Amino acid sequence: MLAFLGSAGVIAALIGSILLVVRGIRGARGGQSDLRAPGKLVLAGAVISMVAMQIALLNDDFSLAYVANHHSSATPFPFDVATAWAALEGSIILWGLVLAVFTWVVVRQASDRLGSAAVAVMAGVGVFFFGLMITVANPFEVCVDALATGCAASTAWPFTAADVPVNGPGPNPLLQNHFLMAVHPPVLYIGYVGLTVPFAYAIGALALGVPGPEWLRRSHRSTLVAWSFLTLGITLGGWWAYEVLSWGGYWAWDPVENASLMPWLAATAFIHSGLVQQRRGMLQAWNFVLVISAFALTILGTFLTRSGTINSVHSFTQSAIGPALLGFLVLVLVGSFTLFAMRSHLVASSPRIETFVSREGTFLVNNLLLTVYAFVVLIGTTYPLLLEAFTGTQVGVGEPFFNRLAVPLSFMLLLTMGFGPVTPWRGAPTGLLWRRLRWPTIVALASGLVVALTVTRVAWVILAIVLGVFVAAAIGGLLLEFAGARKAKSGLSLYQEARTVIGNDQSFWAGQLSHIGVVLVAIGIAFAANLPLHTEVELAPGESVEFAGYTLTYDAPFRRDEPNRVVQGVRVEVSRDDRIITVLEPSANFYDTEMGGIITPAVMSRPSGDLYLTLRNLDSETVQLGLDTSPMIWLLWLGGVTTAAGGFWSLAARRRDRVVEEPLVLADV
Repeated sequence: MLAFLGSAGVIAALIGSILLVVRGIRGARGGQSDLRAPGKLVLAGAVISMVAMQIALLNDDFSLAYVANHHSSATPFPFDVATAWAALEGSIILWGLVLAVFTWVVVRQASDRLGSAAVAVMAGVGVFFFGLMITVANPFEVCVDALATGCAASTAWPFTAADVPVNGPGPNPLLQNHFLMAVHPPVLYIGYVGLTVPFAYAIGALALGVPGPEWLRRSHRSTLVAWSFLTLGITLGGWWAYEVLSWGGYWAWDPVENASLMPWLAATAFIHSGLVQQRRGMLQAWNFVLVISAFALTILGTFLTRSGTINSVHSFTQSAIGPALLGFLVLVLVGSFTLFAMRSHLVASSPRIETFVSREGTFLVNNLLLTVYAFVVLIGTTYPLLLEAFTGTQVGVGEPFFNRLAVPLSFMLLLTMGFGPVTPWRGAPTGLLWRRLRWPTIVALASGLVVALTVTRVAWVILAIVLGVFVAAAIGGLLLEFAGARKAKSGLSLYQEARTVIGNDQSFWAGQLSHIGVVLVAIGIAFAANLPLHTEVELAPGESVEFAGYTLTYDAPFRRDEPNRVVQGVRVEVSRDDRIITVLEPSANFYDTEMGGIITPAVMSRPSGDLYLTLRNLDSETVQLGLDTSPMIWLLWLGGVTTAAGGFWSLAARRRDRVVEEPLVLADV
């Protein structure tokens, strides 16, 4: 029954997508066309397919091959729910559901030819993904050859008599070892799939030959939704890696980590250049290139994670979906840029930037840096794959390559962020820029000196502090300048006027909040990457060791039998000044699979940073532990959330927000 229900939902969504393509094209040509009925069919079909999968998982319906191979009756909540996207076929259901929601949003907004064209593009993407679900990535196949745990063979015909296994192996142990598995993928998918909306409007505008920023205005909110969720998803992914993978890291330049970073960089550049086009009519062609690239990079990321081409905790078994995704990526790139070339005469003519000492000038520099950054990550990620594909030679591109280029680029981006907000549009009057940046520069240099004298003389840390404080102080100084100018006229308090300034242009200040978040991320990474402590110790019960200002005492081993796993570890008392602060339990989790124990670190978070204990080996007499510190690591998590919060705030900003020109008196000072 569930196989039929799920398959029927996928087929309904596919049919609805095909109808939307046809009717969208008809509407784009100027004809009358009902888009809502097929739009509802797409959304209903996608919801039905996900509901069918969730019912199967929650009721241990092992007649479905997907459930039999990726679920277990012992899988606890919320991992039983998250199993729906823990493997290839199920993750495509989630992709289709998110795409259906965004498609419905575009359908509801479609009221003219441009809207209809965007719907047709969205539906075309839907045809591909729902087509995957009934062909090479069918999540509702019926098991016809049961194993002791799992399914050996299956069929797509939903009415076939099932050979039902008694149980399944459960999800990949790494994917049921932390609650973030239930949160990180859906959040990331909203970011990934949401970038389809600006892509659809861009292709619609090119196809119809619609000049100007109208497509940008219509897709702006969806772009912010996608960017904000992508930001949050990347942050949660780093936290997941830090808490689960037992190596104390949050980013390893893994190809699949890079697959989420590349579209984020392109989308960030697109948001900034989109503002320039809407405000000054510039960078029209550049915006089309960026939005096509951002969407193409999401397809590339999907290929990397779903094709099995690379070995990663994120990637799944090799299947026929790899060639299908690669073919779709080629179609997107060739088709989009061919259309762009055909319409280049419509976007080539636009005002030129008069001076780089202007808001639009700093945005252009920001765009160039972000693009180079994305290109570096793209080359480092795909070069080993291309080399192996064409020559059979296997090479690895590791952290040294990325860090050598990414770190300087990151610092240059920070510097640009400090100049951007304080630089007026069209150019700055003589002396204005220096007057706005004088005190931020002094405060930043003083902060770097204090850190060098009291904390560390590591150059990267000092530079991160200097640039980070420079950006934050420039933003704060601009707010005080505007609020002070109003206070001189109104007589109200500085606090009241600051609230008024923010309230009058919430979108701008939401962007500055995101900039503050990036600053926190940069400082957190600088401290955690350059000032950690590490050692390996071997202790017998009752023995202690001094580490990072703490006394660690090995208390005793323990074992816990849980429904889906066996947890073995040790209790370690953490004390300072003869006072016990906490008890940590580094452990190894053993699941009923062929994979060995999953090492799970124990983390104590403090304002100064984290104490990170990892179980290396445990026998009847001693325990071997890895001891690490992650100074100020909490700034990384706070910064990522703050960056995303800026995007969400911009979305929630009042529609009556207006862009307020800077007071003329300020330009004359």
